[in-house]
Amino acid sequence: MSHRPRKRFGQNFLNDQGVIARIVANIAPAPGDRLIEIGPGRGAITVPLLEAAGQLDAIELDRDLIPLLTDACRGAGELNIHSADALKFDFSTVGTPSNKLRVVGNLPYNISTPLLFHLLDYRAVIEDMHFMLQKEVVDRMAARPGNKTYGRLSVMLQVLCDVTPLFDIGPEAFKPPPKVRSSFVRLVPSEHPLYGAVDPALFERIVTAAFSQRRKTLRNSLGKLLGVSVIESAGVDPGQRPERLPPESFIRLATLAARVPGLV
Repeated sequence: MSHRPRKRFGQNFLNDQGVIARIVANIAPAPGDRLIEIGPGRGAITVPLLEAAGQLDAIELDRDLIPLLTDACRGAGELNIHSADALKFDFSTVGTPSNKLRVVGNLPYNISTPLLFHLLDYRAVIEDMHFMLQKEVVDRMAARPGNKTYGRLSVMLQVLCDVTPLFDIGPEAFKPPPKVRSSFVRLVPSEHPLYGAVDPALFERIVTAAFSQRRKTLRNSLGKLLGVSVIESAGVDPGQRPERLPPESFIRLATLAARVPGLV
């Protein structure tokens, strides 16, 4: 039985055995690991992960793939397939703070950013995450202040977890080959998020406002929201552009913003 990749699901199936082996080696699955794979497709990574861990949950939106995946994994271990949309999936139903999930996936490029933020809502039950993503997205995730790719995604992820790009993957490793290069990345949720007691919604509002006009200075992008005096009180130069500020500066801004009447 064959399955033609579907564009509406953003399907690009990994089929390079060398890349697959390298991915599995970096994940380093062990017996008893609580693995959950997003978008397992035809099981290229699922099978070796399942053989190593003994059990695995898989979230697959394309129902036509489920029989293929079941056949591919037969005899490899205990496979539990969830026919669901990962963007709506409640990860706390399969993981707990005492039995945390190791999340793996070849994420469709069209939903990668919202899916990352959805997963971070469940970081209390996640030990680590390993994903194949568009290289451009991984570059943004890991970018440091001053880099042209540093932006909202960089700040929002880095306050909550450690981001480590592992290696790049060429289009030829997939069928059909995507039009972009991919990267394999590791994310480890922090036990002590940088923003601590800051209201997450307020923090996101400040970061989003700052980068909505990234070519403008903070005086222009945040001035009406916080006021120049509040920005200065946070030890931040209102004349700076947002891409020059480390995540810690945004935390200080959000901390002071919580005291601004009518903002929260």
